[in-house]
This record gives sequence, C-alpha cells and structure tokens, in this order.
Amino acid sequence: MKTMMQSPFDSVFDEAENRYLQPEELKAIGQYVASISERMSAYRALRDHEIDLMQQAADQMQLEMPSIETIALERTVKNGMLALRHCAMAMLLNDADYVQKRLLSWLRDSIELHKDQGTDAVFFNLMKQQLRLSLNAQQMALLDPFLSLVDTVIQPQEEEMLTVAGIF
Repeated sequence: MKTMMQSPFDSVFDEAENRYLQPEELKAIGQYVASISERMSAYRALRDHEIDLMQQAADQMQLEMPSIETIALERTVKNGMLALRHCAMAMLLNDADYVQKRLLSWLRDSIELHKDQGTDAVFFNLMKQQLRLSLNAQQMALLDPFLSLVDTVIQPQEEEMLTVAGIF
C-alpha cells in the first residue's frame, strides 16, 4: 500500500504531545482547511482537462513556431505536462517545496541538456494562457504561485536574453 505524502503541517501535528499550536500555526491550518474545497476543485479541473489544455497549447505552438521539430515539440509538451502535474499537486498540498524538490532541478537539467529554453518558455506561456481560460480566477490564484516557481527555471533571464540579442 502506498503511503500518503507528508503535508507541510505534519511537523505541527507531530508536536501535539509537547505543546498547543501557536496562533500563526492555527491560522495557517485554518486557511488551508478553508481553501481545500477550492483546491480540490482546481485539481480536478486540471486532471479532467489536461489533454485539451496541452493539445490547444501545442496547436498554438505549432502556429507560432512552424519549423519546430516534432521531437522538440514532444519533449516541450512533456515538460509542460510534468510541470503542470507537479504544480497541481503542490497547489493541492499547498506546498511549494513539492515543486522545488521534485521538479525544478530535473527540469533545469533537461532544458540545459536539450537546449530547449526558448521552446519551453513559449509553450509554458501558451499553457498558462489556456489555464487562464479554463480555470476561474480563484483557482488560478491558487495555482499561480507554483507556476511562478517553474517560471524561474523556464523563462530566459535578462542577461541570457541580452547575450542572445548580441549585446554582450
């Protein structure tokens, strides 16, 4: 039988024998509990519409980058799908460490290995556009912080952009 993922609150609950929760800990748990229904709804929407979201983003990518090789497009879509799935789980758990520990270093290495930063950045932006069309504002607000973590890896940094432009 699979064990459940440790929640960010496990350490708080493990301390029950030693002390009562502090006000800020109670507030954090209360906010999480109050938002779990919306988090679950957003997670279900992502799960149920993932194929359509990815297909629409891939179709738009082919229009914007018609010369992209099939293998590069497939790799980029796979990276986008994995990023979305990790962000969805992190959003459900309300745990940014989930994305940090399970996705970002792997994604960074994959992008560097295949030199896919430009295509991944374009696809990720197209995917986020589709997400904004598919999720309501509250669901998007819950997911956005985790997508922003992925942006730090996928989006070209200013120095890299200047180098590509030939300024340096």
